[in-house]
Amino acid sequence: MEKLLNYINGKLVEPTSGDYFENMEPATGKAYSLIPDSDQRDVNAAVEAAKRAFKVWSKMSVEARSNILLRVAQLIGENLDELAAAESRDNGKPYKLAHTVDIPRAQANFHFYGTGILHFASESHAMGDVAINYTLREPIGVAGCISPWNLPLYLFSWKIAPALAAGNTVVAKPSEVTPYTAYLLSKICIEAGMPAGVLNIVHGLGPKAGAAIIEHDDVPMISFTGGTATGEWIARTAAPKFKKLSLELGGKNPNIIFANCDFEDMMKTTLRSSFANQGQICLCGSRILVERSLYEKFKTEFVARVKAMKVGNPKEDVNLGAVVSKPHMEKVLSYVELAKQEGGTVLCGGKKAEMTGEFAEGYYLEPTVIEGLSHTCRTNQEEIFGPVVTIQPFDTEEEALMMANSTKYGLASTVWTSDLKRAHRVARELHTGIVWINCWLLRDLRTPFGGVKSSGVGREGGFEALQFFTEPKNVCVKY
Repeated sequence: MEKLLNYINGKLVEPTSGDYFENMEPATGKAYSLIPDSDQRDVNAAVEAAKRAFKVWSKMSVEARSNILLRVAQLIGENLDELAAAESRDNGKPYKLAHTVDIPRAQANFHFYGTGILHFASESHAMGDVAINYTLREPIGVAGCISPWNLPLYLFSWKIAPALAAGNTVVAKPSEVTPYTAYLLSKICIEAGMPAGVLNIVHGLGPKAGAAIIEHDDVPMISFTGGTATGEWIARTAAPKFKKLSLELGGKNPNIIFANCDFEDMMKTTLRSSFANQGQICLCGSRILVERSLYEKFKTEFVARVKAMKVGNPKEDVNLGAVVSKPHMEKVLSYVELAKQEGGTVLCGGKKAEMTGEFAEGYYLEPTVIEGLSHTCRTNQEEIFGPVVTIQPFDTEEEALMMANSTKYGLASTVWTSDLKRAHRVARELHTGIVWINCWLLRDLRTPFGGVKSSGVGREGGFEALQFFTEPKNVCVKY
């Protein structure tokens, strides 16, 4: 069985302990590789390598840094098929999704910041004929980047690329549930000529390797994407050390559908926003709010199309593959049972999808639609993060907004209407960091990405990320 390796100081190395744990393939429920069980010693070695490399990398011209990042992007593109197959096997998502979305987006992240850093400018402020101020944007040091399992290379690169572009060095930990493409990225960085120590990738468990990165005194900034409970712990741990924090956490996103929407466009997009990546995207719309005059038509058509969705072997042309792990599958199923206890009616799905042959032990769930629940119940308040959505009718715009804003989360929302005034009015009143009008997951990498309330702190994307990974210094010069 293949052993994955850490990437520290430009080399692929085994964990100091020599210990490994199994990496499971969601489609089959079988172990297929071994993950380093790294600890504080491995993190210390990575941080020391990053500190040494920072002295060189931070002084390198932006053109030189840009060229290396663009070379990484090029190699990701050249290895698209291998990376997509690895992502699909490691995560359970359909190969087609990894091939058309995840890996191309990872390539785009490196390319975007490889070019963006060339255009990242500082400000100046003239004080009449007395003085002039100019602001320097300087790299900070070692960035700790920790990414989740749902979009493994996609979100891993979303953090690493801007940190490196800005002149920082990085100690990164991918999710222990989906480490394989981060391991392949290590090999790509070696081939791209990334200087030793600039990027270090430490594999392992969150409470051990991840915590060691968060707590390390020589890691002054943390970028984390994951669960809200973990984000709360990170904030409590990092605050006394005055670390810079970017936390992209959970979501319980509403889709607000008005009767005057483009029905067919809305229906096709809502299927995607509900069940893409098995519902395991922080931006998925898990609460579907439908104007009452459209509700019955929507319910009938939506349930019929959900029932027609194909669940199966991720290598084939399917709509849904396997969810990421057995514990996660059991968690999602427990929420379906909770919904029934809370008075909900399961309109379709709600159980494990039965598979045969080598896939019989895989982690497959039927896409699930539930109605009849209060907007205040746990099912509608807590993040499930699986192929489960609830549908609810509303009578007025005010009621829709009240229901949409009723959770502790505030990441994203979607509004469907052909009324231009209403679209802008509702978008303004939604308590979310992102609002899509008549679309979903249409992303411009220049725009700020992040949520409000318990969905996180700070913003990623565009120059927002480059600002996070730099420290402003004002210089005042008297004439």
